[in-house]
Amino acid sequence: MHPSPPGRSVFDPELRAALAVVGGVFPPTITPDLIPFMRRAYASPPRDDLLAGRDVTVEDVEVPGWGAPIGASIVRPSAGAAGPGILLLHSGGMMFGDRFSGADHALRWVEQLGAVLVTVDYRLAPEHPDPVPFEDCYAALEWFASHAGRLGVRSDRLLVAGASAGGGLAAGVALAARDRGGPRLRGQLLDYPMLDDRGLTPSMHAFDGIGVWDRVSNETGWRALLGDRVGGPDVSAYAAPSRATDLRDLPPTFIDVGSAEIFRDEAVDYARRLWEAGVDAELHVWPGAFHACDVFAAHTSIARAMIRAREDWLRRLLAQ
Repeated sequence: MHPSPPGRSVFDPELRAALAVVGGVFPPTITPDLIPFMRRAYASPPRDDLLAGRDVTVEDVEVPGWGAPIGASIVRPSAGAAGPGILLLHSGGMMFGDRFSGADHALRWVEQLGAVLVTVDYRLAPEHPDPVPFEDCYAALEWFASHAGRLGVRSDRLLVAGASAGGGLAAGVALAARDRGGPRLRGQLLDYPMLDDRGLTPSMHAFDGIGVWDRVSNETGWRALLGDRVGGPDVSAYAAPSRATDLRDLPPTFIDVGSAEIFRDEAVDYARRLWEAGVDAELHVWPGAFHACDVFAAHTSIARAMIRAREDWLRRLLAQ
């Protein structure tokens, strides 16, 4: 028996006030008929607005995807020596979003840490089901590593990062890099990652119709990606990293998640299993935080703490 959905009192008061505004852009429950709307509503802001006042340069390129090229952007500091390289994989439930969706905070890493950011338009489900999105992202990592010198990136400072669906893709890319003898990653940064298609945890059933990205939305995303294979035995760990049976030899990992969102339990379990496998992992469970509150309510105290914790982890990791 699944627990009854909680009331809105589970949310941090400051964040609860923000939800009224968020719902008009990102409804809590997304069904397949809403995919076209979400592709419009969740598109990144105009490039000039996003980059206004930032001391960065942007180069749009095509990189190899899985059997076809995909679009990408390289974001670099306007000046500076070789630094870390971060492959950024965007959110959007596998069905919507683009290379700059939710990228505001990552652009700070370029300015403050001297990072070179490569962010890609992996192809989206349901038009491009598994394994296309994951293989697009892995091909982009291979391209990034092979061009590190030209891009001013130190080969021993290459990371993969993503939020929500992008966090799940980042975790899958890290698994594949280990298994395929690919680029050696310095770290993986997984923000409230989408890791498990099976939907079995208590938190998965605790937030129906409230917050951002509820159980029905998650089922919509996984079915778009996996079709009839969702929840069954024939799903790769690269698509759903919680299915991985061996988490040894993965790079240092940062995971954060809200206490008031469906991904709470699978994120916590992934961190626990990383520790059991001997992997250096840092976990934050933010009290009263809804999914992606750092994007939708960046002005709030908890969102600011989330953003700061990631940057602190990156600084510590890259100083080693």
